[in-house]
Amino acid sequence: MAETWLVVGLGNPGPRYEATRHNVGQMVVDELAARRGERFAAHKAHARVAETWLRPGAAKLVLAKPNSFMNVSGGPVANLAKYYGVEPERVIVVHDELDIPFDTLKLKTGGGHGGHNGVRDVAKALGTADFPRVRVGIGRPPGRQDPADWVLDPFAATERATLPSLLGDAADAAELLVSDGLVAAQQRFHAPR
Repeated sequence: MAETWLVVGLGNPGPRYEATRHNVGQMVVDELAARRGERFAAHKAHARVAETWLRPGAAKLVLAKPNSFMNVSGGPVANLAKYYGVEPERVIVVHDELDIPFDTLKLKTGGGHGGHNGVRDVAKALGTADFPRVRVGIGRPPGRQDPADWVLDPFAATERATLPSLLGDAADAAELLVSDGLVAAQQRFHAPR
């Protein structure tokens, strides 16, 4: 039986937040589902889920978007991991990252949460921080704008022009992480472009 990976896009629920920087993780998971012609359905773990495959005969992918707000993402993620029998090392969390410039990706497993409350809550609920992450750079706010307001703003027009490419790269990175491992994905996506 092919191994199962849970790929979770962090964000906030509802139309108010759909196009905001904080929801870029969910946008990446939407891209992964769109590539496979999959639709999300409600799941009892308080999330929307699409079950698919990396490619025929390869790993099973459970794409998920918690219905909870970002700061309490851990419960749905832990419940999905338990439901599908997925260990933390195969739970990929895709999320926005203030400390990475816009249009840049970084991948890692483990480490701190860097002040990201969604990642903090997932680590707490899983009982470990040792899960892979696709960190999608949104950059820091200009001037003195509060980062909490910045992440809840929609992407600027100049960013929206580049956003499809960034989402595609992040989806590619998640797929490569599943197929070839973390180091291979880091080597491809951490290289200067």
